[in-house]
Amino acid sequence: MPLLFRRAAYSTLGIFSLSGAAYYTYRISNPPFPRKMLPSYEATFSVPLECDACVTDIKTALTKLDGISSTSFSIPSSLVTITSTSPPSQIIHTIQSTGRDAILRGSGQPNSAAVCILELPPSSSPSSSSDPPIPSDDPTPQPPNKTKSKHNSPVRGLARLIQLSDQLTLLDLTLTNLPKGRYRVSLRRTGDISAGSASLGPVYNGEDGAAAGGKRDGELGSIEVDEKGRGNLVGEVGWRVWELVGRGMCVRREGGDVDGAGKEEEGREVVGVVARSAGVWENEKVVCGCSGKTVWEEREEMVGKGML
Repeated sequence: MPLLFRRAAYSTLGIFSLSGAAYYTYRISNPPFPRKMLPSYEATFSVPLECDACVTDIKTALTKLDGISSTSFSIPSSLVTITSTSPPSQIIHTIQSTGRDAILRGSGQPNSAAVCILELPPSSSPSSSSDPPIPSDDPTPQPPNKTKSKHNSPVRGLARLIQLSDQLTLLDLTLTNLPKGRYRVSLRRTGDISAGSASLGPVYNGEDGAAAGGKRDGELGSIEVDEKGRGNLVGEVGWRVWELVGRGMCVRREGGDVDGAGKEEEGREVVGVVARSAGVWENEKVVCGCSGKTVWEEREEMVGKGML
């Protein structure tokens, strides 16, 4: 009898509609068989929503992603709110598979989310142009300065961190445009990226004493970068987000520090500083107050820099 009940319970589904079908809630019951469950978190995403068909397409795609417990859609605000254990990168990829873009607007509780932009150290960053400089007396008119392509940008990846519970944080790290190989990810003592790992200091394993959180593991894992220069690492780390903010993160290739000519190989490491990011419902802006750009214009710029 218990077995029959578990089989029958797995497909429970509920859909509710308010305000003329403008808002939806979608829930999936617990899986029929026990498995390791991580604490869930809530996140908001900006997604172009024009009609009920948009909601249906995205909702159908999300049913194929593990860890989704509930979703709600606001067509007037073009917002999707999701409670899940899936990393943001997988949710964004799933929404994009429907032909629509998605931007993470906020995740987790206040002061429980962070982000780290990973880039080549300043000393090894590529110049904005490989063309030789033109003399000042050259009469040739110059084209207007354009945004750097992702190949000229020093940015090589992005790490998102969402605290799920005390000393348990979700790490969602994506790398782009790096040489193929295996890379080690580590937390570093300082946030000085001026000379790469040399200025970031040693691997940070926390401080002694219960008040300081005790010793932890600053080695956060390893990541494989494929032939296309992309890699992704998703896992849980035993840290609180506030302990990570201001610290450095280093992603360094295992071996291969020099090329065939004996020179240091570009892309052997990327570094960044962990900074606080918005929690769920803490970022409702549509236009940036600093640049005057819309969130979609900012996303296009980030993609061009290789951040996404």
